[in-house]
Amino acid sequence: MARMHARRKGKSSSMRPMIYENPEWVPLTATEIEELIVRFAKEGMLSARIGLVLRDQYGIPSVKLATGKGVTEIMEEHDVSASLPEDLSNLMRRAIALDVHVKEHRGDVANKRGLLLIEARIRRLERYYKKEGILPQSWKYSLTNAELMLK
Repeated sequence: MARMHARRKGKSSSMRPMIYENPEWVPLTATEIEELIVRFAKEGMLSARIGLVLRDQYGIPSVKLATGKGVTEIMEEHDVSASLPEDLSNLMRRAIALDVHVKEHRGDVANKRGLLLIEARIRRLERYYKKEGILPQSWKYSLTNAELMLK
């Protein structure tokens, strides 16, 4: 499938082995994994980072196989999830950093276009999350609001 803005095909990445149940060599039980996820979320880690830490440091190949729920589901269940969806907040962080760069380097037209493309993605996600009821209908993206929300 083609990329959204580049019109070329991407590299295929490695695939996880096709397993459908939790391996018996996983060292932690489901409740211990949930406690770790809640602790990491309270420390301010994002859900993707929590999954990486659990995989690399605790030897848990898949939280979903071990607990029956995903990391974000567990975070929402224990009321430690972020107010904004993670993908939207990551895009907003990228837009803020790129805006700082573009203000400093006025002639960098390639990154000006990159900022426009990132903001277009943010607006598409905004429409989707409003339609799904995750964001309130009054929520509106702007760079100044993004800086205030994320800092």
